Formats: sequence, C-alpha cells, structure tokens
Amino acid sequence: IESVEEGIYILGDKSWSIDMQRYNFQFTGQQFHRIKNGKLAGQLKDVAYQATTTDFWGSMKAVGGPSTYVLGGAFNCGKAQPGQVAAVSHGCPAAVFDKINILNTVAEAGK
Repeated sequence: IESVEEGIYILGDKSWSIDMQRYNFQFTGQQFHRIKNGKLAGQLKDVAYQATTTDFWGSMKAVGGPSTYVLGGAFNCGKAQPGQVAAVSHGCPAAVFDKINILNTVAEAGK
C-alpha cells in the first residue's frame, strides 16, 4: 500500500460476473478502502472493478511478499450444464494493478 499514491484497496470477494470465455469480467469485494499517499484513508462502499482478463493481468505493477498471502474460497462456484455446485479455493498475495476501470455500483444501477 505504501507504494500507491492514490487507489483502492479491495479485500475479499462478494459478487462476480464473467463471460463464458472467461475474458470480460466484473467483481465486487467485501471491503473497500481508499488509499492516499501510501496510507489507508477511509472506507468506501458500492465499488466494483471490471476489465478483460488480458488487460487486467497486463496492468499488474507489483506483487506483495509472503506476509500478504491470503487463502480464500467459495462453497458455491457454479459449473457445467446441467448446473452443478462445487467448493473452490485459491490463495494469493496482495497485488497492485494500474488503470483498472472502477465503478460506483449505485450510480451504475441508476439509483
């Protein structure tokens, strides 16, 4: 976080939408915090981010060390036709991405 002049720190996952080719996606998180001058500067709400897979991974600027590693998962990842449900998990360190499209989900919904 200390290397980020201005940005958003996203924790966890809440909802997602991704196309069948796994190319275009939109995600929300469980918590959002504003980053200003390398420090957390208050909590945000109604945030989502969207990108294409190649643009997203191509915009990664930094990866955190072992102390930033978190294991996460979901019990209800939908798979296949007919629909099936499977538990999934993965771990990752914190990472910094540059120039990702950020949405205000309330404004985008027209409220």
